[in-house]
Amino acid sequence: MPSLDLTIIFDCDGVLIDSEKIYNSVEQKYLSQIGLNYQNAEFQTRFVGLTDVDYYNELKRDYQLLGKGEFPSEFAALVQAECWERFETELVEINGINALLNQFQGTTAVASSSTVEALHKKLRITKLHARFHPHIYSGEQVERGKPSPDLFLFAASQLGQKPENCIVLEDSVNGVRAGLAAGMTVWGFTGGGHADADLPNRLKQAGAHEVFSNYPDICSRI
Repeated sequence: MPSLDLTIIFDCDGVLIDSEKIYNSVEQKYLSQIGLNYQNAEFQTRFVGLTDVDYYNELKRDYQLLGKGEFPSEFAALVQAECWERFETELVEINGINALLNQFQGTTAVASSSTVEALHKKLRITKLHARFHPHIYSGEQVERGKPSPDLFLFAASQLGQKPENCIVLEDSVNGVRAGLAAGMTVWGFTGGGHADADLPNRLKQAGAHEVFSNYPDICSRI
């Protein structure tokens, strides 16, 4: 299919920007301090790609099973403060994304589970905001977050594009499931710093049509 006929809908964290490795490091540090310990594969499979609301609902259910009372009220603020402190000095775009955007002739959008405010801020830090504006969409803008299809369908509707003409680029199991539920072609991406050796297999098992480890390989396909 010629690239002019295609739309690529990008997840943000771990696909456009190398933020997941920072999130994962900080979150798991604070989670271990309150007695919630997850293997990396479990953490990524269950939580990566969820909206903040869904993520914290999951954590609260797990914490309740520990019998320690209410989930610590200061947890989210501590995590966010340290993440943003690190973003200001460490956050960069994924290598190769600008080359792909320069080459690709179709339409593009961002569809991320991040809040509206955080999503725009992270894209500005990495100088990618202008490359996608105004087609930058957050899980806050739809009723159900990933793995439901709502966000990807919303992005496609805003672009005036049919789902079958869209490729979703995702690094998470929840995101892959959302793209498939939306009736789109889903490409898994493992080029982020958080990706472990088993991530390609997890994305394939979730249903990704193909999995790519870098942007040059994607450029060769579009």
